[in-house]
Amino acid sequence: MIVRHLQEAEKSDRRIVSEGWESTRLLLKNDNMGFSFHITTIYEGANLHLHYQNHLESVYCISGEGSVTAESDGVEHEIKAGSIYILDQNDKHNLRAKTEMKMACVFNPPLHGKEVHNAEGAYELDAEEVKDDK
Repeated sequence: MIVRHLQEAEKSDRRIVSEGWESTRLLLKNDNMGFSFHITTIYEGANLHLHYQNHLESVYCISGEGSVTAESDGVEHEIKAGSIYILDQNDKHNLRAKTEMKMACVFNPPLHGKEVHNAEGAYELDAEEVKDDK
């Protein structure tokens, strides 16, 4: 069994801060579960252009308000507490935060832990691993 606490993970190498967002990676590839699980904060006013070419992602909004737009159809979807969006087609999308948004994110394949977005808004498959106690 693996037990982790968000408040402790936020004070470790599991917390990654980047432009417009930060993510605390609670479950990673080296945990051997086949997916990774993160709590991600999207900062108020952020406008992120993302395209997870190497990963599928499900995102559940815990708090805050914003929108997500798939570039394929241009339809803007309101995101608020209780909403989930699923990027099941490696969708190129824009995520906008009207207020600070707290999100629970699942990635398949799992992230190693140190990933940040590349120029295309994707995570690389061979990123550096977070090394810490289980």
